[in-house]
Amino acid sequence: MTVTRFAPSPTGRLHIGHAFSALFARRAGTRFLLRIEDIDRGRCRPEFEAGIYEDLAWLGLEWEQPVRRQSEHMAGYAAALARLDAMGVLYRCFCTRAEIAREVATIGGAPHGAGAVYPGTCRHRSPQDVARRLESGAAFALRLDVAKALHISGPLEWTDQDAGRLAAVPEKLGDVVLARKDFPASYHLAVVHDDNLQGIDLVTRGVDLFEATHVHRLLQALLGYRVPDYWHHRLVVGEDGQRLAKRTGGTTLRDLREQGMDADKILKYINL
Repeated sequence: MTVTRFAPSPTGRLHIGHAFSALFARRAGTRFLLRIEDIDRGRCRPEFEAGIYEDLAWLGLEWEQPVRRQSEHMAGYAAALARLDAMGVLYRCFCTRAEIAREVATIGGAPHGAGAVYPGTCRHRSPQDVARRLESGAAFALRLDVAKALHISGPLEWTDQDAGRLAAVPEKLGDVVLARKDFPASYHLAVVHDDNLQGIDLVTRGVDLFEATHVHRLLQALLGYRVPDYWHHRLVVGEDGQRLAKRTGGTTLRDLREQGMDADKILKYINL
Protein backbone atom coordinates (compact mmCIF):
# COMPACT_ATOMS: atom_id res chain seq x y z
CA MET A 1 0.00 0.00 0.00
CA THR A 2 1.42 3.38 -1.04
CA VAL A 3 0.39 6.58 0.75
CA THR A 4 0.67 9.83 -1.20
CA ARG A 5 -0.47 13.37 -0.55
CA PHE A 6 -1.25 16.72 -2.16
CA ALA A 7 -0.22 19.65 0.03
CA PRO A 8 -1.21 23.08 -1.35
CA SER A 9 -0.96 26.42 0.43
CA PRO A 10 -4.20 28.46 0.52
CA THR A 11 -2.60 31.64 -0.79
CA GLY A 12 -4.59 31.79 -4.03
CA ARG A 13 -6.84 29.74 -6.29
CA LEU A 14 -5.50 26.54 -7.86
CA HIS A 15 -4.37 26.48 -11.49
CA ILE A 16 -3.71 23.70 -14.01
CA GLY A 17 -0.28 23.00 -12.54
CA HIS A 18 -1.92 22.19 -9.20
CA ALA A 19 -4.40 19.93 -10.98
CA PHE A 20 -1.55 18.00 -12.55
CA SER A 21 0.26 17.65 -9.21
CA ALA A 22 -2.86 16.51 -7.33
CA LEU A 23 -3.86 13.99 -10.00
CA PHE A 24 -0.29 12.73 -10.27
CA ALA A 25 -0.21 12.08 -6.51
CA ARG A 26 -3.61 10.39 -6.55
CA ARG A 27 -2.68 8.04 -9.37
CA ALA A 28 0.67 7.14 -7.79
CA GLY A 29 -0.81 6.02 -4.46
CA THR A 30 -3.22 3.54 -2.96
CA ARG A 31 -4.19 5.99 -0.21
CA PHE A 32 -4.41 9.71 -0.96
CA LEU A 33 -4.19 12.43 1.69
CA LEU A 34 -4.82 16.17 1.48
CA ARG A 35 -2.77 18.54 3.64
CA ILE A 36 -3.30 22.30 3.88
CA GLU A 37 0.04 24.05 4.35
CA ASP A 38 -1.23 27.23 5.98
CA ILE A 39 1.55 28.24 8.36
CA ASP A 40 1.96 31.61 6.65
CA ARG A 41 -1.05 33.27 8.25
CA GLY A 42 -0.26 36.58 6.59
CA ARG A 43 -0.90 35.18 3.10
CA CYS A 44 -3.32 32.30 3.69
CA ARG A 45 -7.05 32.95 3.39
CA PRO A 46 -10.12 30.83 4.37
CA GLU A 47 -11.70 31.49 0.98
CA PHE A 48 -8.67 30.04 -0.78
CA GLU A 49 -8.80 26.94 1.39
CA ALA A 50 -12.48 26.52 0.53
CA GLY A 51 -11.52 26.95 -3.11
CA ILE A 52 -9.02 24.09 -2.86
CA TYR A 53 -11.75 21.68 -1.75
CA GLU A 54 -14.10 22.97 -4.46
CA ASP A 55 -11.54 22.66 -7.26
CA LEU A 56 -10.33 19.19 -6.25
CA ALA A 57 -13.88 17.89 -6.00
CA TRP A 58 -14.59 19.30 -9.49
CA LEU A 59 -11.63 17.29 -10.77
CA GLY A 60 -13.25 14.17 -9.31
CA LEU A 61 -10.72 13.69 -6.51
CA GLU A 62 -11.54 12.22 -3.12
CA TRP A 63 -9.24 12.22 -0.13
CA GLU A 64 -9.12 10.72 3.33
CA GLN A 65 -10.44 12.62 6.31
CA PRO A 66 -9.51 14.47 8.38
CA VAL A 67 -7.52 16.98 6.38
CA ARG A 68 -4.35 18.02 8.21
CA ARG A 69 -3.99 21.80 8.58
CA GLN A 70 -0.48 22.85 9.55
CA SER A 71 -1.65 25.89 11.51
CA GLU A 72 -3.23 23.52 14.05
CA HIS A 73 0.03 21.69 14.81
CA MET A 74 2.59 24.31 15.81
CA ALA A 75 3.60 22.39 18.93
CA GLY A 76 4.90 19.52 16.80
CA TYR A 77 7.16 21.80 14.79
CA ALA A 78 8.41 23.47 17.97
CA ALA A 79 9.27 20.07 19.43
CA ALA A 80 11.22 19.11 16.31
CA LEU A 81 13.13 22.39 16.45
CA ALA A 82 13.92 21.82 20.13
CA ARG A 83 15.38 18.39 19.32
CA LEU A 84 17.59 19.87 16.62
CA ASP A 85 18.67 22.70 18.92
CA ALA A 86 19.64 20.17 21.60
CA MET A 87 21.91 18.48 19.02
CA GLY A 88 23.73 21.75 18.49
CA VAL A 89 22.91 21.95 14.77
CA LEU A 90 20.93 25.21 14.82
CA TYR A 91 22.19 28.77 15.05
CA ARG A 92 20.55 32.17 15.06
CA CYS A 93 21.07 34.31 12.01
CA PHE A 94 20.47 38.05 12.25
CA CYS A 95 21.25 38.90 8.60
CA THR A 96 18.70 40.70 6.48
CA ARG A 97 18.07 39.58 2.91
CA ALA A 98 19.86 42.69 1.66
CA GLU A 99 22.91 41.94 3.81
CA ILE A 100 23.02 38.36 2.55
CA ALA A 101 22.79 39.51 -1.06
CA ARG A 102 25.66 41.96 -0.55
CA GLU A 103 27.82 39.31 1.14
CA VAL A 104 27.15 36.78 -1.61
CA ALA A 105 28.02 39.35 -4.26
CA THR A 106 31.24 40.22 -2.42
CA ILE A 107 32.47 36.63 -2.30
CA GLY A 108 31.35 35.88 -5.84
CA GLY A 109 28.55 33.51 -4.92
CA ALA A 110 26.00 32.53 -7.54
CA PRO A 111 22.25 32.03 -7.25
CA HIS A 112 21.34 28.43 -6.56
CA GLY A 113 17.87 26.94 -6.74
CA ALA A 114 15.46 29.15 -4.83
CA GLY A 115 18.14 31.77 -4.19
CA ALA A 116 21.75 32.36 -3.30
CA VAL A 117 23.42 29.96 -0.87
CA TYR A 118 23.80 31.62 2.52
CA PRO A 119 27.51 32.32 3.17
CA GLY A 120 27.40 31.45 6.89
CA THR A 121 27.92 34.98 8.19
CA CYS A 122 26.31 34.31 11.59
CA ARG A 123 27.51 30.73 12.00
CA HIS A 124 30.40 31.66 14.30
CA ARG A 125 28.98 34.57 16.30
CA SER A 126 30.00 34.47 19.92
CA PRO A 127 27.42 33.47 22.55
CA GLN A 128 27.78 36.95 24.05
CA ASP A 129 27.02 38.61 20.72
CA VAL A 130 23.98 36.37 20.15
CA ALA A 131 22.67 37.04 23.67
CA ARG A 132 23.12 40.79 23.22
CA ARG A 133 21.19 40.78 19.96
CA LEU A 134 18.39 38.65 21.37
CA GLU A 135 18.07 40.95 24.38
CA SER A 136 17.69 43.92 22.03
CA GLY A 137 14.75 42.21 20.33
CA ALA A 138 16.51 41.77 17.00
CA ALA A 139 14.76 39.63 14.39
CA PHE A 140 16.45 36.34 13.60
CA ALA A 141 16.16 33.10 11.67
CA LEU A 142 17.05 29.64 12.92
CA ARG A 143 19.41 28.05 10.40
CA LEU A 144 20.58 24.47 10.10
CA ASP A 145 24.36 24.12 10.40
CA VAL A 146 24.70 21.61 7.57
CA ALA A 147 28.35 20.78 8.25
CA LYS A 148 27.65 19.90 11.91
CA ALA A 149 24.52 18.00 10.91
CA LEU A 150 26.39 15.90 8.35
CA HIS A 151 29.05 15.11 10.94
CA ILE A 152 26.27 13.57 13.04
CA SER A 153 24.39 11.83 10.25
CA GLY A 154 27.21 10.59 8.06
CA PRO A 155 26.67 9.91 4.33
CA LEU A 156 23.04 9.67 3.24
CA GLU A 157 21.08 8.55 0.20
CA TRP A 158 17.56 8.92 -1.16
CA THR A 159 15.58 7.47 -4.05
CA ASP A 160 13.72 9.24 -6.84
CA GLN A 161 11.45 7.20 -9.10
CA ASP A 162 13.05 8.68 -12.22
CA ALA A 163 16.60 9.58 -11.15
CA GLY A 164 17.22 6.43 -9.10
CA ARG A 165 19.40 6.16 -6.00
CA LEU A 166 21.18 9.41 -5.17
CA ALA A 167 23.73 10.57 -2.63
CA ALA A 168 22.31 13.34 -0.45
CA VAL A 169 24.24 16.59 -0.90
CA PRO A 170 22.42 19.07 1.38
CA GLU A 171 25.30 21.55 1.25
CA LYS A 172 23.98 22.45 -2.21
CA LEU A 173 21.38 24.62 -0.49
CA GLY A 174 23.64 25.82 2.31
CA ASP A 175 22.49 26.47 5.87
CA VAL A 176 18.75 26.68 5.18
CA VAL A 177 16.26 28.49 7.40
CA LEU A 178 14.10 26.18 9.53
CA ALA A 179 12.17 28.86 11.43
CA ARG A 180 12.12 32.57 12.19
CA LYS A 181 11.47 34.58 15.32
CA ASP A 182 7.89 35.23 14.24
CA PHE A 183 7.43 32.22 11.93
CA PRO A 184 7.25 28.78 13.60
CA ALA A 185 8.56 26.55 10.82
CA SER A 186 9.86 26.78 7.28
CA TYR A 187 8.70 24.58 4.43
CA HIS A 188 11.71 22.30 4.90
CA LEU A 189 10.96 21.47 8.54
CA ALA A 190 7.17 21.34 8.31
CA VAL A 191 6.98 19.10 5.24
CA VAL A 192 9.49 16.59 6.62
CA HIS A 193 7.71 16.48 9.99
CA ASP A 194 4.26 16.06 8.43
CA ASP A 195 5.25 13.46 5.85
CA ASN A 196 6.71 11.34 8.65
CA LEU A 197 3.72 11.80 10.95
CA GLN A 198 1.22 10.98 8.20
CA GLY A 199 3.10 7.89 7.03
CA ILE A 200 3.73 9.14 3.50
CA ASP A 201 5.50 6.43 1.48
CA LEU A 202 5.89 8.34 -1.79
CA VAL A 203 6.36 12.10 -1.97
CA THR A 204 5.23 13.40 -5.36
CA ARG A 205 5.99 17.00 -6.21
CA GLY A 206 7.33 19.21 -8.98
CA VAL A 207 10.88 18.92 -10.25
CA ASP A 208 11.47 22.49 -9.02
CA LEU A 209 11.70 20.99 -5.51
CA PHE A 210 14.18 18.27 -6.47
CA GLU A 211 17.20 19.92 -4.81
CA ALA A 212 15.28 20.55 -1.57
CA THR A 213 15.09 16.79 -1.07
CA HIS A 214 18.80 16.70 -0.24
CA VAL A 215 18.10 18.85 2.83
CA HIS A 216 14.97 16.89 3.69
CA ARG A 217 16.94 13.66 3.76
CA LEU A 218 19.34 15.22 6.28
CA LEU A 219 16.49 16.37 8.52
CA GLN A 220 14.97 12.88 8.41
CA ALA A 221 18.26 11.39 9.58
CA LEU A 222 18.67 13.88 12.42
CA LEU A 223 15.10 13.49 13.67
CA GLY A 224 14.86 9.72 13.21
CA TYR A 225 12.06 10.00 10.68
CA ARG A 226 11.05 7.42 8.10
CA VAL A 227 12.46 7.89 4.61
CA PRO A 228 9.88 7.92 1.81
CA ASP A 229 10.61 7.49 -1.87
CA TYR A 230 10.26 10.55 -4.10
CA TRP A 231 8.86 11.21 -7.55
CA HIS A 232 9.56 14.65 -8.94
CA HIS A 233 7.23 15.22 -11.86
CA ARG A 234 7.46 17.65 -14.75
CA LEU A 235 6.00 21.12 -14.43
CA VAL A 236 3.03 22.37 -16.40
CA VAL A 237 3.96 25.55 -18.24
CA GLY A 238 1.92 28.30 -19.84
CA GLU A 239 1.88 29.39 -23.45
CA ASP A 240 4.96 31.53 -22.76
CA GLY A 241 6.89 28.47 -21.61
CA GLN A 242 7.06 29.69 -18.00
CA ARG A 243 5.93 27.57 -15.07
CA LEU A 244 2.49 28.38 -13.74
CA ALA A 245 2.41 30.09 -10.34
CA LYS A 246 -0.18 31.88 -8.21
CA ARG A 247 1.94 35.01 -8.04
CA THR A 248 1.85 35.44 -11.84
CA GLY A 249 -1.95 35.64 -11.83
CA GLY A 250 -2.48 32.90 -14.39
CA THR A 251 -5.81 31.35 -15.33
CA THR A 252 -7.25 29.42 -12.39
CA LEU A 253 -9.36 26.26 -12.36
CA ARG A 254 -12.31 28.37 -11.27
CA ASP A 255 -11.80 30.63 -14.30
CA LEU A 256 -11.78 27.61 -16.62
CA ARG A 257 -14.87 26.17 -14.96
CA GLU A 258 -16.74 29.45 -15.35
CA GLN A 259 -15.72 29.52 -19.01
CA GLY A 260 -17.50 26.22 -19.50
CA MET A 261 -14.53 23.88 -19.54
CA ASP A 262 -15.17 20.51 -17.92
CA ALA A 263 -12.77 18.38 -15.91
CA ASP A 264 -12.25 15.89 -18.76
CA LYS A 265 -10.82 18.65 -20.94
CA ILE A 266 -8.41 19.57 -18.15
CA LEU A 267 -7.19 15.98 -18.00
CA LYS A 268 -6.61 15.92 -21.75
CA TYR A 269 -4.78 19.26 -21.63
CA ILE A 270 -2.27 18.20 -19.00
CA ASN A 271 -1.82 14.82 -20.70
CA LEU A 272 -1.39 12.85 -17.47
